[in-house]
Amino acid sequence: MDYRYALISVYDKEGIVDFSKGLHTLGYTILTTGGTAAVLQKANIPYTDVSSVTGFPEMLDGRVKTLHPIIHAGILARREKKDHQKTLKEHHINMIDVVVCNLYPFESTIQKPNVSIEEVIENIDIGGPTLIRAAAKNYEDVVVVTSPKHYHEVLQALQSKKGVSAEQKEKLAIHAYAHTAQYDAMIAQYLRSRWTKEVLPEDFSITMRKIQEMRYGENPHQKGAFYKSLPVTKEPCIATAEQLQGKELSFNNILDSNCAIECIKEFNAPSCVIIKHATPCGIASAVTELQAWNDAYATDIYSPYGGIVAFNRELDHEVAQELSKYFLEVIIAPGFTPEAQQILQSKKNLRCLGLPGLEKKQMRNGLDLRSVVGGYLIQERDVWFADQNTWKVVTKNKPTKEDLLSMDFAVRCVKHIKSNSVVFVKDTRTVGIGGGQTSRVDATWIATNKGKDNIKGSIMASDAFFPFRDAVDVAVNAGVKAIIQPGGSIRDAEVIEAADHHKIPMVFTGQRYFRH
Repeated sequence: MDYRYALISVYDKEGIVDFSKGLHTLGYTILTTGGTAAVLQKANIPYTDVSSVTGFPEMLDGRVKTLHPIIHAGILARREKKDHQKTLKEHHINMIDVVVCNLYPFESTIQKPNVSIEEVIENIDIGGPTLIRAAAKNYEDVVVVTSPKHYHEVLQALQSKKGVSAEQKEKLAIHAYAHTAQYDAMIAQYLRSRWTKEVLPEDFSITMRKIQEMRYGENPHQKGAFYKSLPVTKEPCIATAEQLQGKELSFNNILDSNCAIECIKEFNAPSCVIIKHATPCGIASAVTELQAWNDAYATDIYSPYGGIVAFNRELDHEVAQELSKYFLEVIIAPGFTPEAQQILQSKKNLRCLGLPGLEKKQMRNGLDLRSVVGGYLIQERDVWFADQNTWKVVTKNKPTKEDLLSMDFAVRCVKHIKSNSVVFVKDTRTVGIGGGQTSRVDATWIATNKGKDNIKGSIMASDAFFPFRDAVDVAVNAGVKAIIQPGGSIRDAEVIEAADHHKIPMVFTGQRYFRH
């Protein structure tokens, strides 16, 4: 009789009983190990222990089970090569036609709080990746299955007269290599972060898992999908937000929502951020969320149409009632009261995202990756904020304590606006925003013209130094009472002279916030 062998060694036992029953019915002899054997035994599915085939017991606390020439020769032997078949016959080795394997739970292990390095190391699989890679290398002859989601289609194919097609085998081999590549990348990434302070290593591997397929990308003619980084961050972010209602998020919704979430993290008081086309058009902190919304909206009453709004407090019915008057794409908050949810459900297309943790101060770290054609730019996230004790007053006139509070708020705002950028604030609310311009004076002109009379008595913040005094003159003519900027221009003296001429305070932070 021509025996067919299937090797099954899985950590994730989902669906394995039914799949094994199907293989047994088809006449496969099932080879297995440890935990998988126990599951099959309980289900009364016949199997052969790998140890009885290799002649060696599982050893070293289970570290060595399938690492043996009899197993790997059975997987790697080419069926059409006579010398391979001769070698198998000489050594009494049976060919293995199906390999079903998934790996130790390294990803979930490293998510545990205060996990020991010993537990981490023990959850690095060795035999599993070796089995998977061997089977994938010999994909023409061996069916390799690494996920329960493939069990049904593989079993159907095996049950058919044609068997598993060449196309299916190729697809399964790709999944197999992706599975082990992702696993190894997570191990390297985790151990590097635990054992070293290296931020930008010589070789850098990123690994992701798809969250959703998009209807399209940035434009209808582009395909798009949303992926989350692995391991999943514990910091509240767009990748961990829960959608409570509304249409599926679009590619642009996700980009804009990310901007809103990262900006709202700057503030501790009840705050609101309104985003349109990946840049803020209104930001405010206040005693209540409702006041924060009203102040942010007042910055620019036209741009919020079709925008994204984020809050850092649970959304109540009062705010929901106000928001329901406007066309918005997405509302983000740590939570929504039942009354707020009921009000917003009347707007069926409105996406509401719950993101617990936004109400707390976040420990922010990690890297920012940008794609360019042919590669990536990688940098640390821009989360550092220059302490007020390091700021320098460079003019004859000095800012008041109230001015300094507004300056702090203004700088936290301007760092989230596309360069060249300026913001104008009163207390802790924006009254004018200008960004994404090729010159700072143009950004200033846009903000002051949109803000009109609201600019009078405001404080101006710039994301980078003033290369000339022209933007200062435009701002002061619009009514600005103080300016905060990084400083560092070869014309700083000219710019300071302009501020002294207009008799307004100017503060240097020494910290630039370019955003490209």
